[in-house]
Amino acid sequence: MLDVLFDDVKRMNKRQFIYQVLSFGMIVSSALMIWKGLMVVTGSESPIVVVLSGSMEPAFHRGDLLFLTNYPDEPVRVGEIVVFKVEGRDIPIVHRVLKLHEKNNGTVKFLTKGDNNSVDDRGLYAQGQLWLTKKDVVGRTRGFLPYVGMVTIYMNEYPKFKFAVLGCLAIYVLVHRE
Repeated sequence: MLDVLFDDVKRMNKRQFIYQVLSFGMIVSSALMIWKGLMVVTGSESPIVVVLSGSMEPAFHRGDLLFLTNYPDEPVRVGEIVVFKVEGRDIPIVHRVLKLHEKNNGTVKFLTKGDNNSVDDRGLYAQGQLWLTKKDVVGRTRGFLPYVGMVTIYMNEYPKFKFAVLGCLAIYVLVHRE
């Protein structure tokens, strides 16, 4: 299969090869521009996330694709589902705001909990951290598509699946090329 692909590349003249490379570059750069545009429009560093665990069931299930916004002027509310990052953890967490703690000086801190969890999230926060602040929030859930993110989960958990998908795409491109 790869031999056929390499043979096709070898048969291309310089102009065809450069055209293919530029076309691929345009596709990649278009995807990046769309992503950056979504970041600007939504105010979130990550406007789309995948739910990775069952901690928010029945509201969200593993594999649901969430759409986020994070506008700075919107106050955090009890009951709202937020996506937050904790110091020392790379993967953001999707949980519901359980309690608000407002001080007289205007600062707001809040506590979160997964709907399917028996205890609040203080055990997940950074060492010594008892509350989250607005700076910890990546975004607030505005909508979702059920189970669309399962492809991402399978690709991360089963690397062979990732190569199978890439192989199928390569075969599709070879069969359907002009």
